[in-house]
Amino acid sequence: MSTLHPITIIGGGLAGLTLGIGLRQHGVSVKVWEASHYPRHRVCGEFISGRGQEALARFGLAEAFIESGAVMARTGAFFAGKASSPVRALPESALCLSRFTMDSVLARHLRELGGELRENARWRENEAGEGIVRANGRRVQPVENGWRWFGLKAHACNVPLTADLEMHVVPNGYVGLCRLHDGEVNICGLFRRPSAAHEAVRPWQEVLRGGPDTPLRERSGEAVFDEGSFCSVAALSLRPQRASVRRECCIGDALTMIPPVTGNGMSMAFESAEIAVGPLVAYARSEILWSEAQQRIARACDHAFSRRLAWANVLQWMMFAPRLDGCLGSALLRWEWVWRLMFAKTR
Repeated sequence: MSTLHPITIIGGGLAGLTLGIGLRQHGVSVKVWEASHYPRHRVCGEFISGRGQEALARFGLAEAFIESGAVMARTGAFFAGKASSPVRALPESALCLSRFTMDSVLARHLRELGGELRENARWRENEAGEGIVRANGRRVQPVENGWRWFGLKAHACNVPLTADLEMHVVPNGYVGLCRLHDGEVNICGLFRRPSAAHEAVRPWQEVLRGGPDTPLRERSGEAVFDEGSFCSVAALSLRPQRASVRRECCIGDALTMIPPVTGNGMSMAFESAEIAVGPLVAYARSEILWSEAQQRIARACDHAFSRRLAWANVLQWMMFAPRLDGCLGSALLRWEWVWRLMFAKTR
């Protein structure tokens, strides 16, 4: 039997580690370059909702996540100003697990399968050529349409929730809260500032707590933050990208980022990893050329994600619409068909 071509993966996040695991399950030699280390916290909703759960099961990872403390989210609620939705059952249950734990589980599985994982090792080449997959996170965009986008995340205790998942609209942003293991709550927000703004930056705790006299402040006013879990990210780009126009093979956020309000970003990371396994295994076995493997992955990712990205942009626009906290917002939040439509279309 001929030697398999090796695969190099740039980035050891959800997509990169999961792809590495999938390739090792087929006997392909894998080397993952990760600029950071394990375990560590990352800005993340820590909410797996959609087809990614099915992908995890096929990789044999769902049970490992549950054994590591993942909890099921079955209900959700939206809040915008004084308007709110009823607590509703999610159309599909979601899986909630901290990235601190999740990345550690994936890294351990990759190593147990014989994959090489290089921590604190940054890929230095500008181009990613044959046999190289980019999974190294988001595309950097300092300013987009006059706004600077950034994300904040921390874990906290003493945060009473009415639903397993809560989404709170705040001025120029939104904050998601979901239940984690041992009574902790993940508090993660996406925010924007005008690119020309020069006002003083508020402490991150105050940003995540929300404004006075809001449901978010009611939840988090007495919160005890785990300051070691705090992390932030800036220069985010939320503009949808198509894989078919990329010169490199990309998966996960390296390909495109879906607005966090959908709760589908983690799912897309696992899905894109699964999409890439088959063509990469075929390339490794010399059954197809690298160019064909890349094209197959790109076409499949575009087919899987293009429609939900378009709908996600509509939902993102709604979250920042000036009228959302008025009568229109109140009506939208109470119409269950809107809730179910947006949930279905962004998955």
